[in-house]
Amino acid sequence: MMSETEQTEVLELPCYVAGQEMGSELFDVHYPYTGEVIGRVRQIDRAGLEKALDSTKPVEMSRWDRHEVLNKARTLLDERSEEFAQLIRSESGLCMRETRYEVGRAQDVLQFAAMEALRDDGQIFSCDVSPQGKARKIFTLREPLSLVASITPFNHPLNQVAHKLSPAIAAGAPVILKPSEKTPLTALRFTELLYEAGLPAQMLSTIVGSVDEVVTPMIEDDRVELVSFTGSVAIGKHISRTAGYKKLCLELGGNSPLIVLDDADLDLAVTLAAEGCFRNSGQRCTAVKRLLIHEAVLEKFTEAFVGKIAEYPSGDPADEATRVGTVIDEAAATLLEKRVAQAVSSGAKVLAGGQREGALLEPTIIADVPRDAEMVVEESFGPLAPILPVKDLDDAIELANGTAFGLSCGVVTRDMDQALACVKRIRTGTVNINAIPGYRIESSPFGGVKDSGLGVKEGVIEAIKYMTNVKTFSLPW
Repeated sequence: MMSETEQTEVLELPCYVAGQEMGSELFDVHYPYTGEVIGRVRQIDRAGLEKALDSTKPVEMSRWDRHEVLNKARTLLDERSEEFAQLIRSESGLCMRETRYEVGRAQDVLQFAAMEALRDDGQIFSCDVSPQGKARKIFTLREPLSLVASITPFNHPLNQVAHKLSPAIAAGAPVILKPSEKTPLTALRFTELLYEAGLPAQMLSTIVGSVDEVVTPMIEDDRVELVSFTGSVAIGKHISRTAGYKKLCLELGGNSPLIVLDDADLDLAVTLAAEGCFRNSGQRCTAVKRLLIHEAVLEKFTEAFVGKIAEYPSGDPADEATRVGTVIDEAAATLLEKRVAQAVSSGAKVLAGGQREGALLEPTIIADVPRDAEMVVEESFGPLAPILPVKDLDDAIELANGTAFGLSCGVVTRDMDQALACVKRIRTGTVNINAIPGYRIESSPFGGVKDSGLGVKEGVIEAIKYMTNVKTFSLPW
């Protein structure tokens, strides 16, 4: 399978250690749609990591200086939005609708972080508010951590990187960024953009290297005060066992349900199901992974949903008509195909889609999926839409809570009592009423519980908090 827009130039990039180009051994980055090599990166070794750990350090910057860097970066990204969108497509296989949307989201992250850089985050406490008090005042201020290690996944090559780096810049905390080896090109180009925007080189290193020589030693190193990781449960738990005595922010997997109750607006429910299951090729931790449909509306919902899938054609990610590009590689698509086959062997029925070619898997609707099928018990990271009927609200909530994950969910209902019951009883980080599970803005808190994370929230404002320490001091008044 070859794209009509076949790549002609192979991009070669170094790692950046406090602004210095480093790296020796090259590894290839592939376009998932065709398998062709579209880039090469010079990865660092243990000596390069040591240099990064030693030279990535705080630089005194005023709040205004940090604000200006973030604002300038947003302007530069806006000017190069199409270039970044095409780069994201070429290394991730996502369609242009998604990559342009991602660039826009990253601009929002930069804007919100620039706003927060100017915000006074201190508190004042009067001490004469009790009989034991004195005429003093207690003040707080936030001091940046001395070094942050950030590790990002492949599914949002720009926005996840922006979510790690922008709050760090706003807080004044230096970062060593390790992007996914599947999608490192966007992160390295974004690093160049931040340097160009005026970020002191010592504040950021972006590196790629082997797990044994680079990633694990970075996580273990005592100079690193925080490990901020977004990715799989298995790696997140490994990091928690490996990191030692330091702060952790682990944003892990999800198995988000969309609950459609018997009073739901079915047109809205169908739209949310399609957007939730198929956007970004289903490769979002907050993507809809399970459609829990009240049996009273199951038939009407299913019929309308099968009709809706025609609006999500899959194919060449560079084709403007494509709405669903590839997943990250053929191995990922093969796993999804296998899970569909397993469900079918247990009684499920494929109602639409299901065909795979290389890393391209059609959006797939599956009915009569057993509740213990691997497809819905584990996180299936792709454009699958398994439908599971539920008897009533209690059954829906029990099923929503019935996996190891607790990241987000959506509920479609007109009934406020049912909506509030879901908010109160579903054990998850986010509950969105009449919206997809992943709905948020880039500054709002985001994160999960159970195997979806330790409860530490992402989002610009929360990230600035965990990238700083609070210092308290008092003065006579």
